[in-house]
Amino acid sequence: MNRRSIILAALAAALGLGAASPAHAQSYPDRPIKLILPFTPGSPNGVFARLVIPHLTARLGQPVVLDPRPGGGTSIGTKAAMGAEPDGYTLLFSNTPTLLIVPAASNAIKYDPLTDFTPVAVAGSGSNVMVIEPSLPAKTVQEFVALAKAQPGKLNFGYGQGTQPQLIGEMFKLAAGIDLANIPYKGGAQAIVDMLGGRIQLNIGTLSTLRPQHLAGKVRAIAVTSPERSPLLPDVPTMAESGLPSVTSLTYFGIFGPAKLPPAIVKKINDAMNESAKSPELRAAMDKLGFNPAPMSPQDFAALVASETKKWVPIVQKTGFKM
Repeated sequence: MNRRSIILAALAAALGLGAASPAHAQSYPDRPIKLILPFTPGSPNGVFARLVIPHLTARLGQPVVLDPRPGGGTSIGTKAAMGAEPDGYTLLFSNTPTLLIVPAASNAIKYDPLTDFTPVAVAGSGSNVMVIEPSLPAKTVQEFVALAKAQPGKLNFGYGQGTQPQLIGEMFKLAAGIDLANIPYKGGAQAIVDMLGGRIQLNIGTLSTLRPQHLAGKVRAIAVTSPERSPLLPDVPTMAESGLPSVTSLTYFGIFGPAKLPPAIVKKINDAMNESAKSPELRAAMDKLGFNPAPMSPQDFAALVASETKKWVPIVQKTGFKM
């Protein structure tokens, strides 16, 4: 490289032009896009990602390829996405509050969800359902709480480590004043397997994952975390109806990029996701699994992340939630 080339390269780096120039942004994408999934492939996040990927591929004109990187309480995949070049070819599929609570709940995992990532597009939202092992002599939240109080530390709560269900479980234990034995798993799907085997007594997860098990009689749904009852489980009360309104919550699934992702690239992906949300086929698939479309601009998504941070981080601190 001659002296002039070295000077130009240094100037481009100083001005932040190396990753994606306006011309590059206009031609984006011109090769496949990698979507990192920091959860186990069979998790609700993986199911949702696979729903939207074909629609994004069709609208962006390049293959969107799922890259599962579970482990470390989602930190392995999340950090890989954070450290990627901000060129739009390596993105992250995650959710709030998982992206927000992991660094707040760990001394070893360090990233700032507000400054180390660019909120790109919301894929949709969903609520969780609380289920118990069907052989238990309890059919409601109140009856399960009474059972847990009668045998403190004896009932097992299984969850994917570093996920929203884990924190909801901590909120539930605090609000109900009960002591459950925590059983962490690499992913939520593994916890469900152990629940079906009778090794854990309480699990929390998405409707897409647990509703089929409830309808088959393999687990017993006792409450949903959404503000209102779900049309998919109309007979199952909300946590608020069960006397625990503080355990109400929603999950927002979405696409994030590394910091300094160019606005033009963000807009292209956001437009593709919002257009996908209009697809009757995708809406029908989401509805069947208990997900809801939630199209919004990148600015609104960033505002949502900031708002969710103010909600969930204090809950982490209040419950003493740790990774």
